[in-house]
Amino acid sequence: MAPPEVAADMRAVVADPSSDAAAQRLWTANPSWNGMLRTTCVATQFEGGHAPNALPQRAKVNVNCRILPGVSMDQVRADLIRTVADDSISVTFGDEMGLAAPAPPLTAEMLDPIRAIAKTLWPDARVVPTMATGATDGRFLNAAGTPTYGISGVFADAAGSGAHGLNERIRVQSLLDARQFLHELVKSYTRH
Repeated sequence: MAPPEVAADMRAVVADPSSDAAAQRLWTANPSWNGMLRTTCVATQFEGGHAPNALPQRAKVNVNCRILPGVSMDQVRADLIRTVADDSISVTFGDEMGLAAPAPPLTAEMLDPIRAIAKTLWPDARVVPTMATGATDGRFLNAAGTPTYGISGVFADAAGSGAHGLNERIRVQSLLDARQFLHELVKSYTRH
């Protein structure tokens, strides 16, 4: 479904996840793929100083990481320490520790009902499994050994959904279609 050069880079990353050149081209082609291809960390909160007119004696930064399945938290911490490269700066885990969890398997038992119901509602659409980069309760269930998947059936505008913004939106028809899709899917899973 992708243009040949993008598909070639996707295959290169699957064959060799350390293929930085191919991954960089993919991130450039679609920035939202960045969090699906590698662990990402971003500074989300900064604290420092005790007064607006004094040099800070200390500083604290919260770094939020979205860690790919199969990557250990200890490895991410070690990478942050190596990146900071300053022994006077400590890197510690925060209060809310994530849970290491494997990616759930994509089995025919899981995907076949999705494909069948999608074909009845949207005959020309293709079902393409992707990894969501946001947090869900699935991280706890996957870590406990219960494979957990996120399935929506919501089609977003090509310009984006404004997710988490003041103008977050989806089309009314997309919401109604997704409701029908999920209703049929749950019924299908309960028959097995």
